[in-house]
Amino acid sequence: MKLIETHTVPELDSPQRLSDYAVGVFLKLSTKKGIKKAISKGLIKVDDRRGTTGKFIKGGEVITLHEGKNNKPTIDLPLEIIFEDDFLAVVNKPAGMIVSGNQKRTLENALPSNLEKSKQADKLQRALPVHRLDHSTSGLILIAKTRAAQTKLSQMFGDRKIKKTYNAITIGKSEEQGEIDSSIKDKKALTHFRKIQSIESEKYGHLNLMELNPHTGRRHQLRIHMFENGTPILGDKRYFVKGKISQGSGLYLCSTGLSFTHPITENPINLNLELPKKFVKIFGGNALEEE
Repeated sequence: MKLIETHTVPELDSPQRLSDYAVGVFLKLSTKKGIKKAISKGLIKVDDRRGTTGKFIKGGEVITLHEGKNNKPTIDLPLEIIFEDDFLAVVNKPAGMIVSGNQKRTLENALPSNLEKSKQADKLQRALPVHRLDHSTSGLILIAKTRAAQTKLSQMFGDRKIKKTYNAITIGKSEEQGEIDSSIKDKKALTHFRKIQSIESEKYGHLNLMELNPHTGRRHQLRIHMFENGTPILGDKRYFVKGKISQGSGLYLCSTGLSFTHPITENPINLNLELPKKFVKIFGGNALEEE
């Protein structure tokens, strides 16, 4: 196993369990959960012997962190890179691709062939997505390239400090704007919506080009809230009105905007995508001029 980091334990006032003491001593491993996982995999050694969670550290020991085997495949699949520096990246996830999981064709497995390796001391073995988009949803997704960026971005999502904007095409008559605050699986969920444009449709009655801003991050939140609002998203085969299912071009939902403060440089980052072509086919090339 490749040695990554070495730490010499100073004199301690009282013995501590390895799983407690090792938290925060390695640049590449900052959480207690990560420490326990590394110990269980034999990646942390104490004086060249495999560490255990129950081993007591007294002072003077040399603790080493080793690199584990990377069993995840890398696929050569071009991605559109919207932003990249040495700490993080933002990519445009295609519709129909899952973010991560046991399948080979995932966004995570495509990242190594698309992103530059970070030169930072706390660089991740592989760049990792810090949030998710549904399999059928396209658009902007934030990627961490270093341990510090991963930790801080995750905290920023938890603190609602990253603004996400989506565009969707919905079915049925819609109000000009409003908020939906119905809970999802007993958890608070809040979505703000604004109608950009609406056209009449022989099949659907009305089609609306919407801007959606989720203020919470529940699974399927936008799809559920639009359905509960009586204006389900076009192409949604899970949350739909009977007789109004599109069999054509998939789900009309795209993550088109991300705004946040860079967790390392503290520079403002504001990124936006153009509407997907399938949206433009319905609403025309000047669909956003009404904003």
